[in-house]
Amino acid sequence: MPLSVRKLTGRVGAVVEGADSAAAPHVLDNPAWAALTGPHARFAERVGGAARYPVDVSPFTALEDPADPRCWDDLAALVGPGTVTPVSGVPDPPAGWESVQSIQGVQLVDTDLRAEPAPEAALLGPDDVPEMLDLVARTQPGPYLPRTVELGTYLGIRDRGRLIAMAGERLHPPGWTEISAVCTDPAHRGRGLATRLIRAVAVGIRDRGDTPFLHTSAANTGAIRLYESIGFTLRRRTTFRQVRTPDRETEQPAPPAALHGTARANAEVRR
Repeated sequence: MPLSVRKLTGRVGAVVEGADSAAAPHVLDNPAWAALTGPHARFAERVGGAARYPVDVSPFTALEDPADPRCWDDLAALVGPGTVTPVSGVPDPPAGWESVQSIQGVQLVDTDLRAEPAPEAALLGPDDVPEMLDLVARTQPGPYLPRTVELGTYLGIRDRGRLIAMAGERLHPPGWTEISAVCTDPAHRGRGLATRLIRAVAVGIRDRGDTPFLHTSAANTGAIRLYESIGFTLRRRTTFRQVRTPDRETEQPAPPAALHGTARANAEVRR
């Protein structure tokens, strides 16, 4: 999609917006769906036009077309009645659904990031998950679950053996990889650890031909300034929304249970 850039008064960097609203949607307009139907398809639990990650991997759910009521029906069938679930970048949910919480967010893309290794950073894996979850609990960078480490490369920095900073990969739409879980122990902030880890994670992303991007809360102005100062550009605003599915199943026949991989592709049906 053609992109235009305009400066914002009082902001660092620029906003990248769609130059032509009639153009085909950009893959980053619906990154969770693009990931779950693309490079992350092995994780996908899917019913028709709705998909999600396993609940111990990531809370993300996605709709193929948020304007299509059938996709919302599919999401209700996928997660179950009366269930609170996150969806991103969607309008108000249809009748019968409840909007539980809405947080304004921003999406930034790499336009001038200097990617370079961080010699002090170590590769994190399943054995490090307890420490990673502890760091996330202390710093609250956003959702991080016991199997999130499976989504991509995670790097961490330790001080006297204790994990004090980390960053890694989350959503992976075609051609792009999201940098996420960027966090530093409060006692060790101001040392540039987050910047070093972002640049180091970006090395692996660039090496496989992808472009880094990331999300954060629109209210997190400090993080936005940091990201823009190291080479990210604000591409679009979005909404992180928590919705509750209708309490009762519709009278229509339920679709098949969420399916994985090839079995899902072969057996999936639309009501």
